[in-house]
Amino acid sequence: MSKKIGIVGATGYTGVELLRLLVNHPGVTLSYVTSRENAGMRVDAMFPNLRGYVDLTFSTPSDEQLAECDLVFFATPNGVAMKSAQVLLDAGVKVIDLAADFRIKDIALWEKWYGMTHASPDLVAEAVYGLPELNRAAVQQARLVANPGCYPTAVTLGLLPLVENKLIDLQGIIADTKSGASGAGRKAEVATLLCEAGDSFKAYAVAGHRHQPEIAQTLSLMAGCPINPTFVPHLLPMIRGIHATLYAMLQEGSVDLQQLYQSRYAAEPFVDVMPAGSHPETRSVRGANFCRIAVHRPGNAERVVVLSVIDNLVKGAAGQAVQNMNLMLGFAEDTALRHPGLLP
Repeated sequence: MSKKIGIVGATGYTGVELLRLLVNHPGVTLSYVTSRENAGMRVDAMFPNLRGYVDLTFSTPSDEQLAECDLVFFATPNGVAMKSAQVLLDAGVKVIDLAADFRIKDIALWEKWYGMTHASPDLVAEAVYGLPELNRAAVQQARLVANPGCYPTAVTLGLLPLVENKLIDLQGIIADTKSGASGAGRKAEVATLLCEAGDSFKAYAVAGHRHQPEIAQTLSLMAGCPINPTFVPHLLPMIRGIHATLYAMLQEGSVDLQQLYQSRYAAEPFVDVMPAGSHPETRSVRGANFCRIAVHRPGNAERVVVLSVIDNLVKGAAGQAVQNMNLMLGFAEDTALRHPGLLP
């Protein structure tokens, strides 16, 4: 029997990406998509790429109608899902939040970074951090999943084998990351206008980015000790993609890094460890749910350099959310997600 799916906030970039992926999923039916500002508008009027695939109109969010779904995605700004999740969970609906409401376990830290009081602090402890490569079994049993952020996904997958095995100096990690403009969302902002972002390249939020505590929390849990990496994001003049260049000092010089990564990710359907010496490109994962990784040891010295690329809207958001949905609802993990990147 087909599972009924709802999407709250379906007019952003992650919302339309969810729609694009779900329309070809054989086990689900899109039954309810919401937008307060665009209620009554046909979905394919806003997103013409979905003509012939989605025969729905946007609706005003209603707890009663959402409660009829088997699973609901929140593709909303931070602070929305935490106000509605409990009602849906009480109705037996599973919830995946693509924003940050349930990612950070330290409530005071979350409130500091996101500038608001948490509406459902009791749910934070229950929420499973939805990185399947780390928490697959927990995701399968979860009612509530906190979908990881885009930068944390690329950084964590790139560092995971090294941190799990404590092969690096855990206090000297540097994550030098770059993202396309879609990572800022679909809202209008001067900084992401074509004439502002095109033909330019800059760092931002060097003093502190909201993904910093999420990255630190995940790496610390993996290592069993506090880790506070240096994390610097940059804006690239392109639409999609994240490239993370990760630096750390090895503490075990004899390890075969290529074999380490290949062994760790051998059974992972959406992590591709590239041949030794490779340089993964963001265009190779454009529109796909893959994370492509290459590991280097320049000059065979103590420093390891890991290159990790994802599409910020797919493996960094909607694709990973569908991957989590598949696990939560008992589908094959790669259902509706097995397609190559778009070239050129």
